[in-house]
Formats: sequence, structure tokens, C-alpha cells
Amino acid sequence: MSANTITIALPKGRLVQPSLDLMRRLGLPTDDITEEARTLVYDFPAQGIRYIMCRPTDVPAYVEYGAADLGIVGKDIILEQGKDVFEMVDLRFGYCRFVVAGPAGMQGMPLEHLSDKRVATKFTAVAEEFFSSQGLQVEVVKLHGNIELAPLMGIADMIVDIVSTGQTLRENNLVELVQIMESTARLIVNRISYRVNYAHLQPLIERIAAAVADKEGTA
Repeated sequence: MSANTITIALPKGRLVQPSLDLMRRLGLPTDDITEEARTLVYDFPAQGIRYIMCRPTDVPAYVEYGAADLGIVGKDIILEQGKDVFEMVDLRFGYCRFVVAGPAGMQGMPLEHLSDKRVATKFTAVAEEFFSSQGLQVEVVKLHGNIELAPLMGIADMIVDIVSTGQTLRENNLVELVQIMESTARLIVNRISYRVNYAHLQPLIERIAAAVADKEGTA
């Protein structure tokens, strides 16, 4: 690969289409890139662009270790993993919220009454930081999927998870108790690449920021 090639880590899943839409608005090549394809690396040498397709949770690692110069990933993953990368642009898509949720009987419960309870989550770092910041002691149970099942089966009193519409909570008879924070997709950059290739990367980063601002202005 040319030293001037910029490698961008794109997330599979719900962020892939808005990520590709952003690339198209910038005039960058996206020919034949689909999530369904088995191809994981797409090279466009004439345009100096290379994409690698990753699981969303792997994007920060590819950027941190220099396999990619830039990456697109949710703020939720950035907070949970704490990787050594620069966060450059809020891309304003992929909106979701970190919430504490529990059975309907807990609705309206004062925050201090959430102490000394068991919390199930995929986001242990976020959960521990939130409850600690509120001076609350909880037992955090790490799960990898179907978090909503935990209160129903009695292994946790409540959950910390990301939601967009809240439909999944409602379908499992859970209600939002506290909103921790909002999350959107972010552009991240490898720290070393950013310092060494600043003159090459910064113009693209500025174009991405401008494209996001333009879309916000016309929304």
C-alpha cells in the first residue's frame, strides 16, 4: 500500500449504511461494498482509500494498533473500551441512549434506592462508573446478550443497556429508570498516524466534519 493511502475501519451492523452514505457524500469510492459480502478489505488505490469491515466492537482495536488510520464507532463502545485513540468528530448518526431499566414496579423509585442491587449489563465499565459517580454500591453482572432477560429470570434487579426507541424494554415489561447519557457514532483516529500523517489525514477529517455540519444544516 502507498504511504498516502488512508485506511478506514467501518463497522458492520446498523452503522454500516450511514457510514457508507457519509463516504459517498464525501465523494469517496464505495463501489460493491455491502455488509452481505464476504469481502473484509476493499482497496481503491487510485483514490488512496482502503476500507476494512469490522465488528463494531473491534473498530477501536484496529485503530489503536494502527491497522486503520480512522474508524467509525459508537460512543458507547468508546466509553466501554477506553482505547487509546483520538475522538475527532461526532457524526450525528446511530443515536441511542445508555439507560438503567428495571421492572415496571421500580418506576419512579428515587435514585438512592437503586443502591445495593444487582445490575446486569454488557457495559460493565459504563455501569460501574455511573453508579460510583452517584455514590451507589451495586453488584454488576456481566452478560453478553439478551440483557432484558436478567430481571425476568431473577439474576438481576435491573439492567444497564443501550436503547434507541425503547421498544425492546416495553416488550419485556421493563421501564427506563434513569438515563445515563446519549450516544452517537464518532470518528476516531490512531494517535501515531494523526501525528505522523497530520497533513494527509486532517483535510479528510475536516471534510467529514463539514459534511456532518452541512447535513445538520439542511435537516
